[in-house]
Amino acid sequence: MGIEDAYKSRIRAMGWARLRAFHERLVEGRVEGWEPGKAFEYLVLRAFELEGATVTWPYITNVSLSESVGETEQIDGAVYVDGLACIVEAKDTAATVDIAPIAKMRNQLLRRPSSTVGLIFSRGGYSRPVTTLVKFVAPQTLLLWTGKEVAHALKHRTFRKGLNEKYRRSIEQGLGLHDVLESNT
Repeated sequence: MGIEDAYKSRIRAMGWARLRAFHERLVEGRVEGWEPGKAFEYLVLRAFELEGATVTWPYITNVSLSESVGETEQIDGAVYVDGLACIVEAKDTAATVDIAPIAKMRNQLLRRPSSTVGLIFSRGGYSRPVTTLVKFVAPQTLLLWTGKEVAHALKHRTFRKGLNEKYRRSIEQGLGLHDVLESNT
């Protein structure tokens, strides 16, 4: 069994209570046996899976922009729920996320069907340039989740509801950064 299969097996053994406790240890820096960033990535995917989403676990895919040039891209996962198809990027850092992950996700979305939604999860939130840039990535849809929103969604088991609320607000208001804590309860 490879390391990715081991991670998947470990996280899939967790129900809501264990997942919340795992998240608390993660935030406190007390998670052992996981490569940096992997625990948060798998936690997010497992939460969606617990709510009935179909999940594709982290994977690497080949990207060929021309016949002679090929690269690989690492995708933190994919979530399919309520008619939405989403690719996931998870940033497990207490620092705010800057523009690079937003630009990376935008480029990943450009190679996928236009209906694909990008979900970016950041425990530390987002810098001011990110909150400005995300307003201008259209027609791609990027929905940003903060660490507080993740903790709230874990507590109330509302990742699915939060995703739908963020998506609805993105359609109505044209913005991908919405704090949905109050509407998630």
